[in-house]
Amino acid sequence: MLLTLGAAVIVIGVLIFVHELGHFIAAKAVGIGVPRFSIGLGPLTPLAFRRGETEYVISWIPLGGYVKMASKEEQEEAMSGLEGGSLEQEFPPEKLFENKPLWARIIVISAGVAMNFLFAWGVYFVFATTMGRTVDPTTTVARVDDWYLPEAAAGLLDLPENVQILRINGDTIPSWQEMGDALTDPTSDGLRFEFAGVDPIIVPIDGFALDQRFALYAALKARHEARVASVEDDSVADEAGFQVDDVIVGLEGRPIAHWDQMVRVVQQRSGERLEFTVLRGGSQMTLVATPGSVTQAHPVTGEERTIGYLGIGEPRPLRNLRWGLVGGIVEGGRRVKSDSKLILVTLKGLITGRVSAPRVDRTDLGPGGPSGVGGALLLHGPLLRQSGDSQPPADPGARRGAAGVPAHRGYSRKAHAPGAPRTLQPVRAGDPPGDHGLSVDQRPVAGVWGLTEGLQTAEQEGL
Repeated sequence: MLLTLGAAVIVIGVLIFVHELGHFIAAKAVGIGVPRFSIGLGPLTPLAFRRGETEYVISWIPLGGYVKMASKEEQEEAMSGLEGGSLEQEFPPEKLFENKPLWARIIVISAGVAMNFLFAWGVYFVFATTMGRTVDPTTTVARVDDWYLPEAAAGLLDLPENVQILRINGDTIPSWQEMGDALTDPTSDGLRFEFAGVDPIIVPIDGFALDQRFALYAALKARHEARVASVEDDSVADEAGFQVDDVIVGLEGRPIAHWDQMVRVVQQRSGERLEFTVLRGGSQMTLVATPGSVTQAHPVTGEERTIGYLGIGEPRPLRNLRWGLVGGIVEGGRRVKSDSKLILVTLKGLITGRVSAPRVDRTDLGPGGPSGVGGALLLHGPLLRQSGDSQPPADPGARRGAAGVPAHRGYSRKAHAPGAPRTLQPVRAGDPPGDHGLSVDQRPVAGVWGLTEGLQTAEQEGL
């Protein structure tokens, strides 16, 4: 709790400081007197110095800061207290805020928001050029799972197997993560899929119907190699002798070309003895396993089904994308534009009632909002509603049986007895592990991107 509070204070403080710095730079540029620039609010600390007409200080309340501009207008007593008291410093008439032309005052007033935009752009630029983004370059859909698929997306059932996604809503899809971002984007009114060799398909699911969007995401199965990425301790797979990097090339005498092809057989044959043909170190061998079972709850309807479970993790051919100077600038601008659109759509949703005000509960580094406390509003899937929606979605991350967490992800899981049933239930608002109403594989998630990442992580987490 204290860590969260401290982080919030730091983030809000930085955003307000950047906002006020924009006002300060603009005021100086147009010739307005600035008697004080403060980091923080309230009474002044001894940490202060003067340069020219401006006193630079640090105040005791670490919540942003303020710029005090020269003006003859009366200052409210409450604001005077927050801004360290009144100043006796006199400025000539040409340096007073109210005496400046309209264009100059507009520049000064809008400079704070502009600075927040530039700051967000800079942060995204740094991330893009130094850290980049880890992605799964897969864009081929092995199949569409009709159990997850929302009714409004029924047109996707006509897709052939192993079809490549080219674009969603006109945007090129270069990776599975980009596909997830497009599907969970609340600013889009619907989804227009373009596939290789297939006519475009329109899916009329509104962006705020995120539970259905998440179900759609879970319904699309990526085509990955049938290579074992992880083996859960004491699981059915562990008992059968599966090892990391085993390649499953056959099942019950039939060839296996990709991961999901094997998934379908195992899910349908819980409790049955199965023979797997495996390549290990250039040698072929046969492993015998009897899948256990896991119960999944549908993310929209709450309907449950029991499927087969082994305890092996799905592979993902991850790679790191890092942008150069020009690419980083473009990527930063793209992210700022996306966040700005999200803010505007969210505000519109609040006005029209599509989003309830208490349910908008998180900010991210992005363009400035009122008072410079800016950022893209990241909205929880179950906390976004259309008229009549009241139940949060169940865990769509349990798409593979949600077992067998890869060790390299840094997660741990209590061992599960081989063959025993497992259950994944919807997480209701206020229930453990958090109060957000939604988790992926028992780990709480926050916001659109947090949930997308949780779903993408869950893809690796077992069969």
